[in-house]
Amino acid sequence: MLQNAIKNVFVQLTASLDQLNAEQYVQECGSLSNASIGKHLRHIIELFQSLENGYHNGIVNYDKRKRDIRIENDKELALALLNEIRNGLNKSDKELILESCYDEDSGEILSIKTNYNREVAYNLEHTIHHMALIRIGIHEVSSIQLPENYGVASSTVRHRQTTCAQ
Repeated sequence: MLQNAIKNVFVQLTASLDQLNAEQYVQECGSLSNASIGKHLRHIIELFQSLENGYHNGIVNYDKRKRDIRIENDKELALALLNEIRNGLNKSDKELILESCYDEDSGEILSIKTNYNREVAYNLEHTIHHMALIRIGIHEVSSIQLPENYGVASSTVRHRQTTCAQ
């Protein structure tokens, strides 16, 4: 079910990116602190790649992601990577260690017990958050019409539906 939710979000994300041209994908957006849609997509992709790499060795460290600027500059590469990630989400749950440095002053790396499904859920929420930012960028660089719930958490969608039904 969790993997299906991510696949659905990726389909929505891919459909929006398919409508952008290469220039719009890399255009810096003032409303996004001069980040581009491509930079936000790179960030989404690299966190999923970090989880994929960590699944195999049991340690996930999002801080050590590649930061591959080719992804933020090449829309077709990014779309291919999204598809690759979507196709690789069928792994079974297992325990992992999340390594991260949350204090920039100390540099101390913390190790936190987690599991694959928890990290998939984190990445789903993270993707939706960045899709909300991508939505702002798309509105700045194009006139593309996005679905009403693009970049909106499923809990918010359900809340809106419940509120409207009342």
